[in-house]
Amino acid sequence: MSIEVANESGMDVDETILIDVATYVLQRMDVHPAAELAITLVDLDAIEQLHVQWLDLPGPTDVMSFPMDELTPGGRPDAVQPGPAMLGDIVICPQFAADQAKRAGHGAGHEMALLTVHGVLHLLGYDHATAAEEQEMFSLQNALLAEWYDQRDSRV
Repeated sequence: MSIEVANESGMDVDETILIDVATYVLQRMDVHPAAELAITLVDLDAIEQLHVQWLDLPGPTDVMSFPMDELTPGGRPDAVQPGPAMLGDIVICPQFAADQAKRAGHGAGHEMALLTVHGVLHLLGYDHATAAEEQEMFSLQNALLAEWYDQRDSRV
């Protein structure tokens, strides 16, 4: 996996955690090992601008995903053999995430990992527009995050 992180947020973020959790999810979802992903960390003003521009929704948000290819687990659905692809971009606002984590009663690092998983699942075509989609996506998100913590703890 090629995962690039650009921190434009002005906040100190452990980028290795984001890369590790994104790599784990992509592997578990059977995405080609040569797939590429970009994660950009931005401030509140930048995420608000993107939120308004792309979703026509006011105010900042925690994470946004911008898919490049239509993918399903295993690669492009029209490919004979799954191959590498540029998955897209995930944009996360660490300040929004830190505030959200505080309200939820957990650490900012956990929130950033959760948002990374959420963003990757969006890039892979998952959504939460309906109750059924939300149930499927959030169940998968929580399971993948729990598995990542388990395997991470066993490596340390």
